[in-house]
Amino acid sequence: MTVRRDFKEPARCRPDLVIGREELFTAAREQLGRGGSVLLHGPAGIGKSTVLRALAGEYGGAARTVLRCSPTESESHLPFLALADLLGLVLDEVSERLPAAQRTALESALTGRGESTLQRDGLALRLAVLSALRALAATGPVLVVADDLQWLDPASAELLGFAARRLGDTPVRMLFAVRTEGQEYDRHLRASPPDTLAVRLGPLSRAQLSALLDHRGYTGLPRSTVRDIHRTSGGNALFALELARALAENPTPPRPGEPLPVPTSLRALVLNRLEMLSEEARRTLLVASAGARPTVALLHAAGRDNAEAETAQAAALGLLATEPEGPAVRFAHPMVSAALYAEAPAQERRAAHAALSTAASDPIERARHLALATHGTDPEVAARLAEAAALARDRGAPSVAAQLGLLAARHTPADSEPSPEVVRLTAAEDAITAGELDLARDIAREVLSRTTVPEDRVRAWIIVIDTAGHAMTEVDAIFPQALADAGDDPRLLALVHYQLTWRALLVEGDFDEARGEAAYAAELAGRAGDRYTELMALAFQAQIETLMGHADAPATIRRALEEPQDPRVACHHNGAGYSRFRWLIMSDQLAEARATVTALLREVRRRGSVESEVHFLRGVAETELHSGHCGRALDLARESLRLARDTGIGEVASAVLTSLAEAAGGEVDRALALAREAVEHAEEDGDQMYVSRALAALGHAQLVAGDVEAAVVSLRRVREVEQGLGITDPARGRWHGDLAEALVRSGEIAEAQDVIDVTREVAVRLDRESVLAVLDRAEALLRAARGERDAAVAQLTSAQDRLGNLGYSLEEARAAFALAQLRTRTPGPTSYDEAARLFRRCRALPWLRQVEAAAAARPVGAAAAPTVSPPSGPDGLDGLAALDGLASMERQVAALVMEGATNREIAARLFISVKTVEATLTRVYRKLGIRSRVDIVRLAAGRRTT
Repeated sequence: MTVRRDFKEPARCRPDLVIGREELFTAAREQLGRGGSVLLHGPAGIGKSTVLRALAGEYGGAARTVLRCSPTESESHLPFLALADLLGLVLDEVSERLPAAQRTALESALTGRGESTLQRDGLALRLAVLSALRALAATGPVLVVADDLQWLDPASAELLGFAARRLGDTPVRMLFAVRTEGQEYDRHLRASPPDTLAVRLGPLSRAQLSALLDHRGYTGLPRSTVRDIHRTSGGNALFALELARALAENPTPPRPGEPLPVPTSLRALVLNRLEMLSEEARRTLLVASAGARPTVALLHAAGRDNAEAETAQAAALGLLATEPEGPAVRFAHPMVSAALYAEAPAQERRAAHAALSTAASDPIERARHLALATHGTDPEVAARLAEAAALARDRGAPSVAAQLGLLAARHTPADSEPSPEVVRLTAAEDAITAGELDLARDIAREVLSRTTVPEDRVRAWIIVIDTAGHAMTEVDAIFPQALADAGDDPRLLALVHYQLTWRALLVEGDFDEARGEAAYAAELAGRAGDRYTELMALAFQAQIETLMGHADAPATIRRALEEPQDPRVACHHNGAGYSRFRWLIMSDQLAEARATVTALLREVRRRGSVESEVHFLRGVAETELHSGHCGRALDLARESLRLARDTGIGEVASAVLTSLAEAAGGEVDRALALAREAVEHAEEDGDQMYVSRALAALGHAQLVAGDVEAAVVSLRRVREVEQGLGITDPARGRWHGDLAEALVRSGEIAEAQDVIDVTREVAVRLDRESVLAVLDRAEALLRAARGERDAAVAQLTSAQDRLGNLGYSLEEARAAFALAQLRTRTPGPTSYDEAARLFRRCRALPWLRQVEAAAAARPVGAAAAPTVSPPSGPDGLDGLAALDGLASMERQVAALVMEGATNREIAARLFISVKTVEATLTRVYRKLGIRSRVDIVRLAAGRRTT
């Protein structure tokens, strides 16, 4: 199994040992950094001790003295034991600084010599502990660390609490961890200072748990197994790691529908109260643990006549959670149910399932229980399971359908029709729909090892190829085998050639070949009467033609939408509906595009198609981003990325879109980190399509960050890659305006003009109005750099109006920002008001911060334009003759230095980074033969006198 590659948030200080606790760890760290104290609390095994150790390790080095104790339940009755652990090693250091009475009481309590008690020496002992901590803090900060505070002996807890409440500003920090259920931690605060921050550690999410398992070496677990571990453990880190260890040590994985094996260590931990149950109550709980949604009524129907009394007995022992407002029987923790089931003999489990196979009201549940109660093959059981799988599929539960299909295959006789292998392949296809790619790939490879039937083998090869996603280089060797198995059957050949379309696109980067393969696949499928594959191939052909700017794209979309339609294609992420959405959004029909993709998203959620859901979430987010709804776009993009991470589907694409959304409405650092990871993974996969998309996102984020030179490098690579691929439609990636703008700001005027002219020619031919308006915005900046201020203002004004009318609110705001930097009519910060208003309306926070910085840095009365027009007349030419050899950006920076602007002010006025200003000045110094900005000022002053 390959290690899952998650796209992560930007690298922050995150110790490996606190995976999934970053925000809590940061809050606790900041509290300790302010000199405060922290109380970590949560249930057993949740990770309190791990976080406590990480915090203590980070702050222990800054403290002169670290006092530690880890009380245990068996020793909690011994008075002063925890206090002895804390102060025993430093007693000699502080005893001489204590008053005699306090010293005597403390030594007696800590050493056991004498009979010191709180009743007899209470005040002296309390003051002694306080004085000891103050004495230690007088020579440097003190950190008190106590784990398992719930086992602190009462005497130590009382003394520690007395001191903590009176330390005041004394540099003593306390870091405690305590086991609690729910929110009941208040009583433990009595041993802590008054300003202690209470931090509750809750369950880990599935993604966090997956990262933890990866870190601990459990990298080969299928996603479906990680899901089961998360559900069984309830997100508890200790329970999850123990379950993963048991799976790794168990040579036989659990059968479909069966719970995970529970190691003895966890059974003892969660079932220590089981022995107090009556035998009948234990059997009732076993039936409840075998059921999906147990209720008292279900237990009655399963033959447990005394269910009320027996569940009440279990609830009193803490095995069940009380449900006063409903009939559900809910275990106190999922591990209780799993351990109870694992502890039961196999015969008793089958009996419980047999009872539930007639008691359950849902046909899917009845079929599942019947399968788990039955040994060997049984045609009737297999048929019922197949019916249940179809029902689950219709309900939008493909994961359940896959599990039922595997159960059906296990009970299907070898000579049945359909065969066990066909049933397995259907289950694998359901697993793909559910986003469980590891499971689907394992099933397909198992079928390939068993069958020689060409149709089954081709179908299995297609599943293996599908599970590779965009990493098609990993399955490149499969295509000759699949073609050989397909023979001359047009239906099987159509399936393989449809996949060869993807190979041509992703591996070869050849759009003409991909278009030809798609057309051939559609022809073969039409000849074979396979309408599903024909429609899928036509839809993919339409998408390729759209990217190529091919004139046949609208006609191919119409062919893909012709009747008869297959309902599976209508809402598929590679179907005609999505092809139409891409055409609409590239044609500036934002409202219709939003309505189309929103309807598609609603339908795939109903069907439970995870892969299509990831795609359509990105589609809605993209539409909102173009419309300038940056907050909504960011939420949707992050949701898409979370789902992509969880399933391993479309991670690169979701990271790219989330990077763009972060650059528009979130954090630029996150945008940069996500884009860089997307570039790295796309290059690893050999996916040139997404190499260009990821580089475009990276270049955009770099431009927003003000790193113009880096943006030029990234976007030049995009241009090179897309020219090689044959992508001509500028509405596909919309990076052309960014490249032209970055080139202008870096002084590459001629190249910027070439980008604008070449892109404009294609955009005019394809009627891409928004692209043309963005190009006009970039060209206005170019004209301003040439000194054509009036023409630049007029062109920017026109571009802003057109973008606003088309509904591209964020691009409209960017035009207003550029216009504010060029206008001279209203000098000072107020000239940025319109841009700030538009960015605020979009919730474009990174851009809004740039507007505010530019307005604040601009001196009142200074010229608005970030350009320097060459002076006219013989005197002017003589005065600035040395600047003629400089590029445009270099002249602008030099002129602003002459005006006395700082590097930060220059960066704000020219919309570039301070780093770029510094690099530009270095080139200016070299070209002018000078050494510093002071020489530029002197040079200017001398020329003004001539």
